[in-house]
Amino acid sequence: MKNILLVYPEVPGNTYWSFKHALKFVHKKSSMPPLGLITIAALIPPEYNIRLVDINIGLLMEEDVLWADAVFISAMIIQKESFIKVVSTCNRLHVPVVAGGPYPTSSYDKIEGVDHFLLGEVEDTLKTFLSDYENGCAKKTYSQGGRPDLSN
Repeated sequence: MKNILLVYPEVPGNTYWSFKHALKFVHKKSSMPPLGLITIAALIPPEYNIRLVDINIGLLMEEDVLWADAVFISAMIIQKESFIKVVSTCNRLHVPVVAGGPYPTSSYDKIEGVDHFLLGEVEDTLKTFLSDYENGCAKKTYSQGGRPDLSN
């Protein structure tokens, strides 16, 4: 796995979280950057190629998914519908899915189509997962107990 695609699902426009109408006043396409995925990008070692697609500001193309050796996706429950579409696309194209964030952490036992779950905060589990994946022994679920040390 050398190419990692980070995907942030769409926030539905008819919800509080989208700020759909307010964004027009400030000339923005999205209310916030996908900070969880940006944090993960910073933790991924430099030998990996990383791309990020925020579906709130652009389309996820099949070419993006096919470029990837794995797709990492993070979502809140409000993004469930888009999350399911992304996972379905990855499954159809036979690209492994690694999921984390609030929705997968709270519902991983009910979510289908995801190859690996990184639950809770990933600061201490991402490195282990990447190593296991590269060595062909990645587990289905990785979970960090407690909170990460902010001084790191």
